[in-house]
This record gives sequence, C-alpha cells and structure tokens, in this order.
Amino acid sequence: QVQLVESGGGLVQTGGSLRLSCAASGSIFRVNAMGWYRQGPGIQRKLVATITTDGDTNYAHSVKGRFVISRDSGKNTVYLQMNNLKPEDAAVYYCNALWVDVGRNPRVAWGQGTHVTVSS
Repeated sequence: QVQLVESGGGLVQTGGSLRLSCAASGSIFRVNAMGWYRQGPGIQRKLVATITTDGDTNYAHSVKGRFVISRDSGKNTVYLQMNNLKPEDAAVYYCNALWVDVGRNPRVAWGQGTHVTVSS
C-alpha cells in the first residue's frame, strides 16, 4: 500500500499564495505521474495539474500562468505553488499518484485532501 500525505492548505486572501506538498510512502517500486485535483462544494473533482517522471506538465486552463507543479522524484514528493489566488480557487485539493507496487502492479492512489480557502 501507499500513503499520500498532503500539507500546505489554509486560508489566504485574494491575490495571495500557498504551496501544497504531497509525499508518497509505502511499498513503492516506482511512482509515475503525480498530480493535483480539486473539488469545490457540489462540484465534481477536476484536474488542476499533473507532472510526469520526465517533468512534462499539464495544467487546467483556469490555473495556467498562476500555478506551478513540480516534483522531487527522489523523495516521491509533488508540490503545487499557487500564486495570485482567486476566490474560485477555493476547494479541497487532492494529491494523486500513478504508482507501481513491489509486485510490479500499476495502481492509483489519492491523498486525504487539504482545504484551501480564499477570502475576497
């Protein structure tokens, strides 16, 4: 099994910044793509950003130019730097990992979620 432990959420004013972190640990052979998703009240969970092992990134249109995803593959950790936050960015942010266990089985894992609140 794998655990994804998220941190860095909180309350910030409009225009402010937050940095989310997510560390994967457990019986991991390899972690492939990692990413962040978010879910607001009454809204389906949506992709925010993803990053591959090669560092290729993909962003939701709404966060391009404001958010930056990065990773430390040696630590199986992914980060999300969120700048110029807007009230519509408020949500529960979930870390996601596509990983391979020690039995070489591909798996998907989700973190427990971290709350981001943006005051106007």
